[in-house]
Amino acid sequence: MRVLGIETSCDETAAAVYDGARGLLAHEVHSQIAIHAAYGGVVPELAARDHLGKLAPLLRRVLEAAGGGEGGRFAAPVDGIAYTSGPGLVGALLVGGAVARSLAYAWRIPCLGVHHLEAHLLAPLLEPDPPRFPFVALLVSGGHTLLARVDGVGCYEILGSTLDDAAGEAFDKTAKLLGLAYPGGPQLAALAERGRPDAFRFPRPLVDRPGLDFSFSGLKTAVVVALRHRVLDEQTRADAARAFEDAVVDTLIAKSERAVAATGVGTLVVAGGVGANRVLRARLRAWGEREGVRVVYPRREFCTDNAAMIALLGHLRLAAGAAGDLAIRARARWGLEELAPPAEARSGASA
Repeated sequence: MRVLGIETSCDETAAAVYDGARGLLAHEVHSQIAIHAAYGGVVPELAARDHLGKLAPLLRRVLEAAGGGEGGRFAAPVDGIAYTSGPGLVGALLVGGAVARSLAYAWRIPCLGVHHLEAHLLAPLLEPDPPRFPFVALLVSGGHTLLARVDGVGCYEILGSTLDDAAGEAFDKTAKLLGLAYPGGPQLAALAERGRPDAFRFPRPLVDRPGLDFSFSGLKTAVVVALRHRVLDEQTRADAARAFEDAVVDTLIAKSERAVAATGVGTLVVAGGVGANRVLRARLRAWGEREGVRVVYPRREFCTDNAAMIALLGHLRLAAGAAGDLAIRARARWGLEELAPPAEARSGASA
């Protein structure tokens, strides 16, 4: 089965084609960073409008790169379509959903709305040596931070989640406090490389308490308090960035260690945009080598929002018998615990 994936949940327009026998055939991502930089964050209406203009030509390029040509009413270039149905910005999601459903109707092929976070969790399956089920997943992105036990497609046990700000959101907000440009997370990580390790010490939220939940809003407040009466020269900003990054990484690692120990599962998957952070990757890799735990990441290009993971997830669910209907679904909020394995999903159940 060959599946076209479409991703428009936020500020990246993406398309990809995944083949069950040959793997990923083509993928492309258009970023809207230049559009939203002037506003210091994503403007939902502008995001949706840009998806409208960019998606059609991007789809054509990806289909041609995958060897599918343009297709026609009775000669579809793919066997199915998957699109991001949520969670995300509703206007942006509707663009991808409308295009996906329209193409599927014209080509008379199945179309399925899929869960954005589920796609992130399974993105490492795109790698040459994918992890086997079960595994523990640490999902860290701009909008979500959670730990889950993954026993298969649609089989997720949430072990812990964020009580307030997600790790990526805390990165972006702290970057703004330090006067860094949008997108703040990568800018803060780059600045932290020049920071001194002992200049500041920020708390590691909830690490001293039992459980696997996260909380990062207080960490951002600690940065504000520490810098309140200081001159923000370049070195001070770098020191604060270093201390903040260390605090976030220490917290994520401590909770991941606790989750692996609690489940007895020997593989940890790290997914989501913050999973591209070099410090987090290096320290988790070192911990895994010491403890005999396999730590797996998707490639950096598949940590951030992309359609390769959407096409893969669509393939896994459609090939297992999941089905969608003609409705176009867009969900701003959608919990992973609402999902079911493909064999249990009926018409529209996973869309």
